[in-house]
Amino acid sequence: MNKKQILLIDDDHELSELLVDYLAQQGFIVHCCFDGQSGLEQAYCNKFDLILLDVMMPKLNGFEVLKALGTEHKTPVLMLTAKGDNNDKVRGLELGADDYLAKPFHHQELLARINAILRRIKLVNQQAFQQEKSTLLVNGIELNHAIRTVYCHKNPVELTSTEYQILTLLIEHHGQIITKNNISEQVLGRKLSPFDRSIDVHIGNIRRKFLLFSSDEKIKTVRSAGYLFLTGV
Repeated sequence: MNKKQILLIDDDHELSELLVDYLAQQGFIVHCCFDGQSGLEQAYCNKFDLILLDVMMPKLNGFEVLKALGTEHKTPVLMLTAKGDNNDKVRGLELGADDYLAKPFHHQELLARINAILRRIKLVNQQAFQQEKSTLLVNGIELNHAIRTVYCHKNPVELTSTEYQILTLLIEHHGQIITKNNISEQVLGRKLSPFDRSIDVHIGNIRRKFLLFSSDEKIKTVRSAGYLFLTGV
């Protein structure tokens, strides 16, 4: 069985060394870069299963790396943010990060986040294989599981892996209210903690991308309940 390859982009040499040793014990191979520019080059030149990306770094910070990667880069990204800095968390998600973890963190929590993301990717790939001819079309939004594409009124839309899975969940249950906690548990693999805006930000990203091609409301916020994908007319 091939070991999963992780790219760690963080200028904290001491933390990086600890994470390399710890994750190696868990069966991962970790490649380290200590500035954003070299990390970006590695992300483009090599294939990784996951990127761990710090925010504050020399040459290019984490946000600049995310912008440069763009939505077409499919490797999932787990942002490492400053503790309590909600602006960093929200900005990272808006730029395409799949999830975030605040420093300082416990190694076991990091491992749980990594495994949750990798399980999601594996599940998506399995669904694509099992549903090779499966296409969902609701209210002008078309999902093709076989090649993991999304179209809004026949226009291609680039979504991150997390956004794609959230949209799939909502469309599969169109006309039904899905709570934020259910979305978090089924997509992020964790319960939603108080004041956690990650689901809201991911939903906002999806809406913003749809608005480029349609002014019709696709995803409705149901106050104090959750989200509802509208079936259209």
